[in-house]
Amino acid sequence: MVNKNIPAVLGIGNALVDVISVIKDDSLLQKFNLPRGSMTLVNAERSQQIYAATFSESSKLTTGGSVANTMRSLANMGGNGGYMGKVGRDKLGDLFKDDFERRGLRTHLTYSESGTGRVMALVSPDSERTMATYLGAASELQAYDYMPGLFNGYKYLYMEGYLVFNHDLIKAGVEKAKAAGLKVAIDLSSFNVVEANLEFLKDLIKNNVDIVIANEEEARSFTGLEPEAALHEIAKDCELAIVKVGKEGSLIKHGDVVTRIGIVPAKALDTTGAGDAYAAGFFYGLTNGYSMAVSGKIAALVSGKVVEVMGPNLPDHQWPEVMAEINKIVAED
Repeated sequence: MVNKNIPAVLGIGNALVDVISVIKDDSLLQKFNLPRGSMTLVNAERSQQIYAATFSESSKLTTGGSVANTMRSLANMGGNGGYMGKVGRDKLGDLFKDDFERRGLRTHLTYSESGTGRVMALVSPDSERTMATYLGAASELQAYDYMPGLFNGYKYLYMEGYLVFNHDLIKAGVEKAKAAGLKVAIDLSSFNVVEANLEFLKDLIKNNVDIVIANEEEARSFTGLEPEAALHEIAKDCELAIVKVGKEGSLIKHGDVVTRIGIVPAKALDTTGAGDAYAAGFFYGLTNGYSMAVSGKIAALVSGKVVEVMGPNLPDHQWPEVMAEINKIVAED
């Protein structure tokens, strides 16, 4: 149940629907020229061909997109939030909106005549996942889609790094959010995104971003430094910096204080969405006023749980158990 009494987070990102299908062998991957284990961008026609060849009664539909995954998990913890993205006027767009609103998230969706973006996630018999992504409507989100009053009632803006290829969209969003009194957070999303937009990102973070979340590869691309040195470098230009270091846990620097967070032991089945889950856990702690140590431990816990399931989202029935563990972390502080 969403707690409306705590500060709210507005997530902005690529609104996608994951269509997860198990394939009996890898022949379909070869047919559609999809390198096993990769993520390949495809056009609408090819996406439809893959859908027709792989969709069955056992296929699963779930909301997707990096920041969308974060906001969904945050809502499942009782966090307060909303989401902005662009979808098509179709069944998948309806599914996205209905799923988010059912979880208590406010939706600020705009619409395109293109179809809702979708990720055809093809799971081989050995659990290897190959993704064919059609961005569709999601890729058409523009600066003019920021509606008047969008930022009212929010304390944090969480911007998806994958949107950074549209400089006008990102810049307008963070500037409008800052003008409305919000704190701005960004996830660097991918080392190649950072490399391709390095100067733009450095300027953006220095002038308009309060919280930066990165993994070690992204932090290295941004600073040229190893994790701990990268953390200090990033923190020079923002209030709070987080560098995730895989099996070594994560490092959080808030002001002059560095907090080291260990990992939660997990039997990794699928690492998709681990970073999105970490962000959700951290925002849950932050908006509830918990310390950096507690917020980081919650982030590590949720991230560890997500890698034990297929896909980027925990099944709904697991959340009561996860919340019991989170409450234990809070009580021990």
